[in-house]
Amino acid sequence: MKQRNKHIRVIGISMLLITVLFSCKKNFLEVTPKGNLIAQTVSDYNLMLNSLSLENIDSQDGAIAMGDEVAAANDYFSSSLLAVQRRFAWDAVVYDPGQVAVEMTVPMQNLYTYNAIINGISAATDGTAQQKASIQAEAMAGRAWTNFMLINYYGKPYAEATAATDPGFPIITVADVTQTKFVRASVKDMYDFIVSDLTSAIAALPAQTTFRSRMSKPAAEGLLAKVYMFMGKFSQALPLLNQSFTDMGNSTIPIALYNYNVTFATGGSFLPLGFFGPTYPSVVSNTENLYSKQAIDNWTFTNNELVISPATVALFGSSDLRLNFYANSAFFGANYPGVLLRRVGPIEDQYGVVLPDLYLLRAECKARLGDLAGAKTDVETLRSNRMPAADASVPAATAGKQLSLLNFIFDERTREFAVQGYRWFDMRRLSVDPLFTGTTYTHTLYSTSGSITSTFALDPLRFTMRFPQTVIDENPGMENNP
Repeated sequence: MKQRNKHIRVIGISMLLITVLFSCKKNFLEVTPKGNLIAQTVSDYNLMLNSLSLENIDSQDGAIAMGDEVAAANDYFSSSLLAVQRRFAWDAVVYDPGQVAVEMTVPMQNLYTYNAIINGISAATDGTAQQKASIQAEAMAGRAWTNFMLINYYGKPYAEATAATDPGFPIITVADVTQTKFVRASVKDMYDFIVSDLTSAIAALPAQTTFRSRMSKPAAEGLLAKVYMFMGKFSQALPLLNQSFTDMGNSTIPIALYNYNVTFATGGSFLPLGFFGPTYPSVVSNTENLYSKQAIDNWTFTNNELVISPATVALFGSSDLRLNFYANSAFFGANYPGVLLRRVGPIEDQYGVVLPDLYLLRAECKARLGDLAGAKTDVETLRSNRMPAADASVPAATAGKQLSLLNFIFDERTREFAVQGYRWFDMRRLSVDPLFTGTTYTHTLYSTSGSITSTFALDPLRFTMRFPQTVIDENPGMENNP
């Protein structure tokens, strides 16, 4: 009977979470939970961290359309959602009056959940102090990840000289549906808040990675390193990246790169290559995930309107096995003109804390700090798992010069993460990087015959998204981005 009651309580809390996340009214929180989470025990709060809504995030959609690695095929693009077309054209206004922003909806829901845990766990009626501290730390790190996404949509790229006065995003620390007035913190204040959350959380987080859907110490260390890199603080990021790799060794589940030379070989686990691309593992089974977050990618997978550009295709060598994730035909459609390629899988974009990102971030850090040999080693470690070893080496002329090697690393990031939203975040931070000043970005729309229909140039103002008009209307006096 005791076990049966436990199952009833788990089901009850799960149903409550569903009610909380989908019973709503429109305001700045986009989808606002009504009432309060009825969590009483440590088990209740622990269950809240298992919610699928914390893992399935739709906020990466906007970033996919804005990276310069993508192009568009007019036959499909002309009938796509207006928001997609406007993102691709880097328009100032993306959403019509009354529309909510997909980039904000689920993250704002999740901030409510994380804050409810952070502020309520200490009053839980059972559990040890250590258990409570661990759950609170997970929620703080999750809040930091969410805020990092939001500030990279709605705040300017971090620049030390102006971050203290650049408008950022509201810092939300309470789970209070009656809150009606939100004020934008500065970019610096938001980054300081993110750093504080992660720094405080790391000591209390589980030392071992046991579940990919839950935050662990090595995942948080990798995330904090990434935050520092977006702040241009590479000397602070590198020790954290090194520590993250060290702490991965304590994992109770496999944490490792897939070797595509094996997984795409005869009898390999990524075969057969079907209509839906390679047979790719789910986000919670993927050994390259330390902390799993995902979004369903309909734009490139089934809607066909976004492809990788000819310049992006040219970055891949013919033996690069990552090309198995692309096809030259539309979903249930004809071939694209020229060399345009559609990403066919996996259908889920994975962008929590992932091992390929950490390898390339550490390579970049090392290159920026003068360790070119170490940077080359990290890049080649990834590449040797993506193509035959004979083709994985960084050219000597490139490896011996800092800027050339950095450009190679960013090209490698595009090869690894094309059409997944990563490139947009890289473009933002490079826009305030003295080594990359003067870089321009364009998008090209192609006709059926392969001719250029339209070309769009990125206005630097559009490195920052505008808030939807609904948010501005509900918060009189809130400053919107230009």
